[in-house]
Amino acid sequence: MNDRLNNLPEIEMQLRSFALNERVMALNQLAKLDSSLAVPVLERLAAETDFMFRRLAVMGLANHPVESAFVLLQELISRESDHSVLAEAANSVFEFGDRSIPILLSIFGRSSHWLVRQTIISILVETDHYDALFQVATEALQDETQTVKEAGILAMARIWRSSLAQPAFELIKALAADEFWRNRWRAAIALSGCTLPESRELLAKLQTDENYRVVAAALEVMA
Repeated sequence: MNDRLNNLPEIEMQLRSFALNERVMALNQLAKLDSSLAVPVLERLAAETDFMFRRLAVMGLANHPVESAFVLLQELISRESDHSVLAEAANSVFEFGDRSIPILLSIFGRSSHWLVRQTIISILVETDHYDALFQVATEALQDETQTVKEAGILAMARIWRSSLAQPAFELIKALAADEFWRNRWRAAIALSGCTLPESRELLAKLQTDENYRVVAAALEVMA
């Protein structure tokens, strides 16, 4: 224990190194320490003005699934404005399980940056929290950034086996008639796995689309 305490100043100094490999090495060393030692170090790092240090701090907190780390993450998220830090914080807070879902929804609602929003969609796609996924995916459909919108469209493919399948289908149906081919293309892909009877008819319609990418996607889903 004393040896670890003696190493703390060196680790903390390395966390602020200009060399990326030294910062990564220090973070890995910190992950092996008891949370009672590591979390205070990360808390001090999270107070830095440089966003790269704050991002490193939230990454490190994911390695310590204890209550003090969760509380600190919540505090950091509530005051953070940098999109790269928020995206990393979303990944980290998800390590704390189901209680992270309301926090993820809150981050998604307050941040319009594509990195934050796509990160949260990708996190929720890997879960069974269909209500939360449907909420963010639906909101993403209104996003001005095309990549976010497409992420929202594709996320609907995870909804088909839930009680939200019908409302998800109605949204995809509208997108299948969108004037922008990329939205129709993504809508066709999102229909993969949909067992609703109406989906076959919609895919058949997309197979006659004027854009070959849309046609190819619809054919592949129907195959």
